[in-house]
Amino acid sequence: MLASSLAASRPNIILSETDADRITDLALGARQRSPEVSRLLLEEIERAEVRPDEDTPGDIVGMGARVEFVDQAHGEARAVTLVYPAEADIAAGRISILTPVGAGLLGLRPGQSIQWPDREGHERELRVVSVQRLDPVAAEAQG
Repeated sequence: MLASSLAASRPNIILSETDADRITDLALGARQRSPEVSRLLLEEIERAEVRPDEDTPGDIVGMGARVEFVDQAHGEARAVTLVYPAEADIAAGRISILTPVGAGLLGLRPGQSIQWPDREGHERELRVVSVQRLDPVAAEAQG
């Protein structure tokens, strides 16, 4: 019940069909090793407005997007690129969609924020400042 009340209070999000399909497959495959992040991702995809790739706004957080956000727990702005697990490299600023922060940023736009659990299960607010999307052809080559 708590999870559904939290999901109902979360901001509206938009995903491209490609991101929704690929992330669903990834989340289903990760159920054993990352059950909590898998569950959260599947909930986010379920409540998202999924649009054809060509009708997805360029300022939403999707795969391959460069995102500047503020984690209100620390108050510091961070810039990261959202990637699939194989491309993740925290030192290079590439975070996996299978991390709590990566899953929490998915589908948001600049100015939106979300209350989201961290690895320890504590709720924290993530606020998106800016989003830069890769060229869709380049993103396809990465995915």
